Amino acid sequence: MTEELLVERRGAVAIVTLNRPKALNALTLSMFHRLDPLLAEWEEEPGIAAIVVRGAGGKAFCAGGDVRAIAESGPGLGGPDDLKRVFFRDEYRVIRRIHRLKTPYVALQNGITMGGGAGISINGRYRVCTDSTVFAMPETGIGLFPDVGATRFLSRCPGRVGLFLALTGHRIKAADMVWCGLATHYVPQDRLDALVETLAGGESVEATLARYARDPGPAPLAAEEALIDRCFAGETVEAIVAALDRERPEWAAILRRMSPTSLKITHRQLLIGGNLAIEEALALEYRMTQHCMESHDFFEGVRAVLVDKDQNPRWRPARLEEVTKYEVDRYFAPLGPNELTFPG
Repeated sequence: MTEELLVERRGAVAIVTLNRPKALNALTLSMFHRLDPLLAEWEEEPGIAAIVVRGAGGKAFCAGGDVRAIAESGPGLGGPDDLKRVFFRDEYRVIRRIHRLKTPYVALQNGITMGGGAGISINGRYRVCTDSTVFAMPETGIGLFPDVGATRFLSRCPGRVGLFLALTGHRIKAADMVWCGLATHYVPQDRLDALVETLAGGESVEATLARYARDPGPAPLAAEEALIDRCFAGETVEAIVAALDRERPEWAAILRRMSPTSLKITHRQLLIGGNLAIEEALALEYRMTQHCMESHDFFEGVRAVLVDKDQNPRWRPARLEEVTKYEVDRYFAPLGPNELTFPG
């Protein structure tokens, strides 16, 4: 069986390579279980000056978590060992560790960087995008919501751009990522190996990144910021869609394809989450995931997009107007003894 994580020590650097290239390096539960203790060990090792995380295959850093496996475990929540409980819990604990690491953590966001891949990169200290990076949080299209810390990192984008990215699943590249703060540096793809070797030689992370970083050019989203701020300022998703119908109907059409419930819970999530600490944001997201696991749209979205691939999800409710405030409130309700906690 192929190792899902390749681990090596090179000089002053510990390197983790996500090694599921045929699955676009999608994260599995076993990968979290191996990565978490490694990070804890390396943080305490004086000889390690930096931790580098990258993806195998050249096409993707990481396209997300293995949501198909989660969906195949079936709707509804079982006991404490139910994958739908354990996967998100252990993923979020790894993300929290990444965010709090004392050792410099460098994620090479080369290629597709979405969902869980964004979680294990953007929540770290240094995020290096390249000319092949493609970022998106497409969860509203599968009946979920942008999680993995997106409550915080999308809320910190300029103006209402994070809300735009969260609701539409819009794909962006390097210049937009740097402008949004989702990447800290842009480095041409063909210089990544040299960057890693320089780090291994003992040069500081800051000096190395300054040496290899380049200007990614103008950010296309920056030219759209005023329009996005205007259209996404609505107090409801219905108001946002109405504004887009007037000014950018192609974006309104995208929203009409998404899960209405996902749009409404994501809208609230982004409006309330910007000032949360990482632990608070992940605890909020964990609540939301668990309520999604007891609902219809996530399983229907995975079926339509990833299993049958008919791209024709049948959402319930099917219209924004049918998603009541009471229904939205339910996704934010406390979980009692099943709330997410962080060891130590």
